[in-house]
Amino acid sequence: MTDPQLTSARYSQGMATRRSVLGDAHVDRAEASSTAFDKPFQELITEAAWGNVWSRPGLTHRERSIVTIALLAALGQDDEVAMHVRATANTGATRDDVCEALLHVAIYAGVPAANHAIKIAKQVFEQMDAGKAA
Repeated sequence: MTDPQLTSARYSQGMATRRSVLGDAHVDRAEASSTAFDKPFQELITEAAWGNVWSRPGLTHRERSIVTIALLAALGQDDEVAMHVRATANTGATRDDVCEALLHVAIYAGVPAANHAIKIAKQVFEQMDAGKAA
C-alpha cells in the first residue's frame, strides 16, 4: 500500500523545492541515510518546511535563503548554517547577502553568534571555491 504522505501534492512540491534549493546530491544523501526512526521527520520537513513555507509565493528562494541563514546563525545551528550557505549556489543569494545578514545577526542576536557563523560561512565559501562542497 502506498503511503498517502509520500503521494501528497505538498510532499511532491516540497521534494521539488528541497532539491532545487539544496541540490540533488544533498537530498539523495539524506534520503539514503534515512531509517525507519527518522523517516517520519524527513517526510515532515519535506512537506512542511519545503512544501509549505519554502514554496510560498511571498518571498523568493534568494530572500528565504538570506532569512534562513540569519535565523540559523542566531540560533547557533552550525551544521544548518553551513548547509544553507552551500545552498546559496542554488538560491541566488550572494556572499554580500550572507555578510549583510550576519551583520544583522550581530546586532539583533549577538556578536558571538554572528562571529561564529561568519567563520562557518568563510569555510564553506572556501570549500565551494575549491570545488569541494556538494
